[in-house]
Amino acid sequence: MSHVGVGPRAVMRSVAFLTAGVLAVPALAGCTSEDPSGKPLAERDVAAAARTSVSDGGTLRWAVDSVPDTLNAFQSDADATTTRVAQAVLPSMFRMDETGSPVRNPDYLESAEVVDTEPKQVVVYKLNQQAVWSDGREIGAADFAAQWRALSGKDSAYWTARNAGYDRIEKIERGASDLEVKVTFSRPYADWKALFTPLYPKDVTGTPDAFNDGARRALKVSAGPFAVKKVDTKGDQVVLTGNPRWWGEPAKLDQIVLRAVPRDERVSELVAGKLDLAEIDPETADEVGLAAGPPRDAATGTPLMGPGGSPAAGAQGRSAAEALRSWAVANGSDEEAAEEEVLAREERREAEAKARRRQQALSGFEVRKSLEPAYTQLALNGADGPLADERVRRAVARALDREKLAEAVLKPLGLPAEPVGSHLALSGQPAYADGSGALGEQNAKEARALLADAGWVPGGPVKKKDGEEAAGAEKDKKDEEEKDGKDEKKSEGDDDGTYIVGEDNKNTDGKNTDGKNTDGRNEGDRNDDDGRGDDAKDGADRESGEKHSSGKNTAQGGAPGAYAPKGTAAPAGAAAAPLAKDGKALTLRFVLPSGPGSETLRTVADRITDMLKEIGIGTEVSKVPDESYFKDHIAAGEYDLALYSWPASAFPATDARPIYAKPVPAADGSLNVAQNYTRVGTDQVDQLFDRAMTTLDQKEARGLLRKADSRIWAAAGSVPLYQRPQLVAARENLANAGAFGFETPVYEDMGFLKKGAHGSRPSAPASSSPSS
Repeated sequence: MSHVGVGPRAVMRSVAFLTAGVLAVPALAGCTSEDPSGKPLAERDVAAAARTSVSDGGTLRWAVDSVPDTLNAFQSDADATTTRVAQAVLPSMFRMDETGSPVRNPDYLESAEVVDTEPKQVVVYKLNQQAVWSDGREIGAADFAAQWRALSGKDSAYWTARNAGYDRIEKIERGASDLEVKVTFSRPYADWKALFTPLYPKDVTGTPDAFNDGARRALKVSAGPFAVKKVDTKGDQVVLTGNPRWWGEPAKLDQIVLRAVPRDERVSELVAGKLDLAEIDPETADEVGLAAGPPRDAATGTPLMGPGGSPAAGAQGRSAAEALRSWAVANGSDEEAAEEEVLAREERREAEAKARRRQQALSGFEVRKSLEPAYTQLALNGADGPLADERVRRAVARALDREKLAEAVLKPLGLPAEPVGSHLALSGQPAYADGSGALGEQNAKEARALLADAGWVPGGPVKKKDGEEAAGAEKDKKDEEEKDGKDEKKSEGDDDGTYIVGEDNKNTDGKNTDGKNTDGRNEGDRNDDDGRGDDAKDGADRESGEKHSSGKNTAQGGAPGAYAPKGTAAPAGAAAAPLAKDGKALTLRFVLPSGPGSETLRTVADRITDMLKEIGIGTEVSKVPDESYFKDHIAAGEYDLALYSWPASAFPATDARPIYAKPVPAADGSLNVAQNYTRVGTDQVDQLFDRAMTTLDQKEARGLLRKADSRIWAAAGSVPLYQRPQLVAARENLANAGAFGFETPVYEDMGFLKKGAHGSRPSAPASSSPSS
């Protein structure tokens, strides 16, 4: 499960150091002449092909997460499939390009520009003269005006999820002709290009009843290359067919069937030939990749070899020795053993035949991969508890090695593994700049200093409540006195789904006091033990840069059995004793989803837990059902730490503000947090967003947004980690569909390649140099 917010337009959404108790934020790197926005880290991967290479006709069966409860993208229960349908069947004034920037959609717009700023901002849209609704009526000012009135927030009879931007419109009127729409704003609005995408016909937005109920299960009138044929809730699918009144390039496909298929069932549906396109998890991607042929080097295309230069063994491979032994037992004199072996051989043959059929079925697919326009973050709930102190939040953030976390997720997939440097944009988007310098690089020593300044001390006495176990120094003493046979703490695999780490100062992860493992290997080399290491197992001493053929740590003081004098401080990198303050241990509740699609989040959480343990912070990991994860825990504030994702936006001034705005008290005494589920915000950040939203100077707006991001980093309410991977299984002959990256899909160009034609795939990313 991805836990990414969705909508018609994706909602988004140091060196900070302590000097005499004051947080100092350095000047932004964006002040240099070099463009800090960079380039997208990964290209789209859609097997791009010219329309002349694509056959006419056919049905694309596309897996989605759900059949939508509504086709109205402006209602609160709209989801990702609602957006997918809207993109295919409704007008969009602007669409996203490869950098996540809005570009004019010529199928609907000949031009759109700000024609006046004084006394008020005026935008004039000139519509494509061929643009008509499927009932034959021209798209015009009446449709724009009806949508504005529905979304302005002035009439509570309309059940709308948001009104950002529409509440700044003063009036909409016909321009110089029926093809012109003149929009006058009551207040300046920088993100005006975000409006009227999608645009609904006035039949849907003209009255509250039509808006609330008229487009939930059907769209009788549309204006895209496709139209909604039916929403089949029993068959779990939405069927789209070509729009006969479409004036643009005709759709290559006859139909697109959006089928609701759970993530863990998609590989079976691919094998059964019931899907042509499906977003998949890394495990399924591995299986599809293996079925397509032996693993190959991304740069050279050469098959990867196993030990001794032989091709890497498949899942069903058995050694010659094993096969010989099986034959000998099956034909031996021990009749009972022979009979058992014969049955076992038959079962293996059936399993292997089934595996071959499965592999053959998947061999017609390929994995298309890119980076999704969304990022995963660690959220820190600053409402109360230890994380209400920003020194503790900054300490948590400074303890994280974000590069290692990004590598753990993206490197095995062959995707660029760079940590995200902004809360408001992704690399390649105009507003992007790495603002993480406002927090500072990973530094365990400085993180410990921040915790000490906040009053959290190692091994302090911890007061026990009834039925609660002590922590810190008292717990250590108790542990020494307890006899063998005491029940151990529950682990991650126990039935209650909860375990506690970091509540003792015993070094249980195989490290000695200089941060190296007691088996002589660096942490990155423990690939066989915990799956978290790098490929190299060279015994390099990462601190000194020396390499030893024995793979053992020969640094002074690192010999097994050596002891430092009493009172010697532990070197940097050692697992710290748990911290306590006022008799209470520093333990944070880490809430995670428990579903089968959340393995990656749980892997990242394990890494974070280990990193926090090194500065003395314990974590209580609580796994909850996917369906309650966001509503009952994140939105409700029932967590200390959590992992979830936000989609990137081309309009961060509008879309990111509710995510980072300072929570304000509501009339009933509760806290109105909007989408700021970390409950961390400042007046200064709000002011920067407001200024960015009102300036029509794009360069000035980008500067204001980068300043806002710098201050969001400094407040340490959330820590961006990595851009989410996008893995899609697609039929090899399917063109112009797959991992779209930032770009809006072009539905009319999707189709199946003509015989002998090939789609264009991106080149493999350059390999990263191994770190020394």
